[in-house]
Amino acid sequence: MTAAVADTPENRRRAWSNLWVLTTAQALIGAQMSMVFITAGLAGAMIAPNPCFATLPVSMTMLGSTISARLLSGFMARHGRRLGFTLACMVAALGAGVAFAGLQKGSFVLFTLGCTLIGAYMSAQGFFRFAAADVAPEALQPRMISLVQAGGLVSALIGPQLASITAEASAVPFATTFAAIIVLNLLGPVIFSMLRIPVPERRGANAPGAGGRSTAELLRTPEIAVAIICAMVSYALMNLVMTSTPLAIVGCGFGTSEAANVTAAHIIAMFAPAFFTGSLITRFGAERVVATGLVILAAAGAVALSGVSLDKFYLALILLGLGWNFGFIGATAMVTAAHRPEERGRVQGMNDTIVFGGVFLASLSSGALMGCSGGTAEQGWSAVNMAMVPFLILAGGALIWLTLRPREIA
Repeated sequence: MTAAVADTPENRRRAWSNLWVLTTAQALIGAQMSMVFITAGLAGAMIAPNPCFATLPVSMTMLGSTISARLLSGFMARHGRRLGFTLACMVAALGAGVAFAGLQKGSFVLFTLGCTLIGAYMSAQGFFRFAAADVAPEALQPRMISLVQAGGLVSALIGPQLASITAEASAVPFATTFAAIIVLNLLGPVIFSMLRIPVPERRGANAPGAGGRSTAELLRTPEIAVAIICAMVSYALMNLVMTSTPLAIVGCGFGTSEAANVTAAHIIAMFAPAFFTGSLITRFGAERVVATGLVILAAAGAVALSGVSLDKFYLALILLGLGWNFGFIGATAMVTAAHRPEERGRVQGMNDTIVFGGVFLASLSSGALMGCSGGTAEQGWSAVNMAMVPFLILAGGALIWLTLRPREIA
């Protein structure tokens, strides 16, 4: 169980106030993520020394998020959410500036380095769901975790449109896109100044329960281990397919605008269910919601394998977003309910390091499958979607094992 917050009117007001701040950040600053996903692979294909490296900048954004997760979690445990989120935005603004310079100079290495630094914001955004539950009474936590994702609906409208408008707005393609990302990150200090989450109290080394369980003990806890596996698979498979989507759409004869529109539909599907996912978790349980998400992800892969018409790209990516929402938010609720208050920073950092590590590997594999499979764009797209199968089996098997195992008697 996370921090035991008293269910008082004051705590409920503070929880809803923080939710609005975090949702606004997700909506505005978070628009940069779809901008990166839409344009970084295309920009990489333009300046990469080898077509196989086209999606490496997207993959390095994931690696930047992976590296940042533990560092940012520890920083926020000492200095609070507000300062941690603000710092992440400043690092991402620097990264967008470096990526802008890389495009201007035609330097793939510099551009990739900039995208890596942008990953710091992605890591921070991953912690929004935990921050929303920090000062919420237990009964509100599933709703807070779910609703904070609703800001992604606005970012789904803003990001792809900004990407389309800025892609060819200067002599150097996509340079203006990364200039716009700098501006978005500079909104961070203003938005997060309104966040009201107290800095966690630091306990002495000898205080009872000061450290909680060790990392090894936490990973051996079935509820935590299975939740992390399901979160990692849900997010990694979503990213595996999404990373290749712009390249697949353009490679199959459609335009950049169609790629942006499909990505927008996908992101809307990722975040629109956030208005009711929390209620579904409360009513049916997180495990059943995660299981539903895994089934929907499998359906997305089946649709993608059935053809490369534009309507099938739309349907596959919409299902992909919906499956991610159920799988990832459900797994987050499982993690949140399975650790003690003093373990919060360690569990959240460990969770997101593993999750985004898997996302990085998926993104890297996506580029290799799509660009280096030795065939057409259609064949590469099929290879990407076939790669989902073993990981869906892994997550599904882990969830079934958790459900069937004897429960410990308290």
